[in-house]
Amino acid sequence: MKDIKTLFLEFKNTKEITLIARVRSNRQGKVVSFLVLTDGTTVKDVQVVYKSDVKGYKDAVQARVSSIVEVKGIVVLTPDKQQDFEIQAQEIILLDQSIEEYPLQKKEHSPEFLREISHLRARTKTFQSIFKIRSVTAFAIHKFFQEKNYVYINTPIITENDAEGAGEAFIVTTRQDGKYEEDFFGKKANLTVSGQLNAEAYAQAFKNVYTFGPTFRAENSNTSKHAAEFWMIEPEMAFCDLKENMQIIEDLVKYSINYVFENAREELEFCNENLEEGLIDKLNNVRNSKFVINKYEEVIKILQKAVLDGHKFEESSIEFGLDLATEHERYICEVVNKCPTFVTDYPKEIKAFYMKQNDDNRTVAATDLLVPGIGELVGGSQREDDYDKITDRCKKMGINIEELSWYNDLRKFGYYKSSGFGLGFERLIMYITGASNIRDVISFPRTPRNLLF
Repeated sequence: MKDIKTLFLEFKNTKEITLIARVRSNRQGKVVSFLVLTDGTTVKDVQVVYKSDVKGYKDAVQARVSSIVEVKGIVVLTPDKQQDFEIQAQEIILLDQSIEEYPLQKKEHSPEFLREISHLRARTKTFQSIFKIRSVTAFAIHKFFQEKNYVYINTPIITENDAEGAGEAFIVTTRQDGKYEEDFFGKKANLTVSGQLNAEAYAQAFKNVYTFGPTFRAENSNTSKHAAEFWMIEPEMAFCDLKENMQIIEDLVKYSINYVFENAREELEFCNENLEEGLIDKLNNVRNSKFVINKYEEVIKILQKAVLDGHKFEESSIEFGLDLATEHERYICEVVNKCPTFVTDYPKEIKAFYMKQNDDNRTVAATDLLVPGIGELVGGSQREDDYDKITDRCKKMGINIEELSWYNDLRKFGYYKSSGFGLGFERLIMYITGASNIRDVISFPRTPRNLLF
């Protein structure tokens, strides 16, 4: 028994076929009726033609949308029609009848409605395309790192540290009174916001490692780009500086996009037609460009000149120390450079404690990758390798040194350079598919006031 994807690959050499699939639509005519079927193996549907003399006809005409049928028939080539072939049914067996109130009927459904039925929305072509691309991209990322001899590590989901120092962690507790010393772990615990710190420890053992797992932020934000639960790719490379780090970022992004072009082309074309016009051109620009590098201070001067020349930013007070907004990032990579752009050497006051301080004592060896269409896609840095400097930064930022002693002490045990980055997986999938809301690239999204399924 073949699936539909295989049938599309082999239809020219297939005469008879038996398949089990779900009804997308069922249209009766005076002489001939038509079943449109899908089995989820491809975004393409297959058309089944059946007449009143077909075995199982009475059940076939009653098959509702989303019912499951088994079809036995003959593959007929139809080069003069919209589809390359169709199946002329010899027998149709109604295996399971869907209820009449099935919510995904053949009509337009809003994204908001579909989020309310996340357990069913993957049956639509839009979400079949998105989640197939998500699957293919995840495999591409693992393949990229495995081929380069990186060691895949699994970092803790429950942890005592807030790697970013932002205080937006979900508390994990078995108590209601806040007495963490009497709690399960004997101390305050939270869901991880990043696996980076643990990855750094393992990079000192294996040289090159990466994590790819769920992270959590208790950020009460209802924007189209934020979710409480999302996945992060976080590589860490020992003996690696910022320049090498940026090259790895560029290679990974291009590799992932190329892999999707090669292994999910149909789904990509569907997204180009239905989610973002010009999507394929945008992705071609990324995978065929040599990424540009601008220092943060240079970017500030470019933005200041743009304001003087009459360009309107919502945030027009642009000076050193500004945390670049999306509008600034997009201006740099879309208007100025017209290609993906690395911005480097940010002011240390707006970056995390673990980033290596540059010799000027005002900037850190950090980088953000900005891409046309969304702005920041990846954030990375060379890590601070000086014990005194990193502990001093912790004190100034109010970070508990005792809780991070295991991490900071790595600098005492032989620590020569380390670099890494974080790539939000959902943000990458939004970029590749053209989906405009993070809730539409996560199978069951977790957002404020939303814990369905």
